[in-house]
Amino acid sequence: MTQPKVAIVLGSDSDYPVVQDMLKTLTDFGIEHEVVVSSAHRSPARTHRYAEALEGRGVQVVVACAGAAAHLAGVIAAETILPVIGVPIDSSPLKGVDALLSTAMMPAGVPVATMGVGKAGADNAAVLAAQIIATGDAALAEKLRLYKRRLAERVEEKDAALQKSLGRVE
Repeated sequence: MTQPKVAIVLGSDSDYPVVQDMLKTLTDFGIEHEVVVSSAHRSPARTHRYAEALEGRGVQVVVACAGAAAHLAGVIAAETILPVIGVPIDSSPLKGVDALLSTAMMPAGVPVATMGVGKAGADNAAVLAAQIIATGDAALAEKLRLYKRRLAERVEEKDAALQKSLGRVE
């Protein structure tokens, strides 16, 4: 196995179902990745050690996924100069709003690129990680262009099906 380019850090193993599509997206792009559980609150020393070692291991982007107070992305961003993408998880009575605000409201100098709450946010994190890495990888950049073309083609196909169902086909 080669060294991971993307490190995915989960605040809890219960966050894993939210990121499964993200992992498939990274795999489809051919991006090596790893997934670990490390909590900003329950295992702060472990999180600190993990974050400090990322750059030396060749990781290029970190995706931190956490719910509730969701300090994981910020704690990691404080320990590295790598880009950190935060994915708020809907795991509290506040339906992820608390995680969204905790992830997005970082102090100046400690940026976290915050995605939307849940699975769509996780998949967008995979695409953003790929876009970051693609700035230095022409083959990956081409895969992303193809991915975007396919998204546009699906919209055309869905519109054509809708128009047909409405009897508006020419």
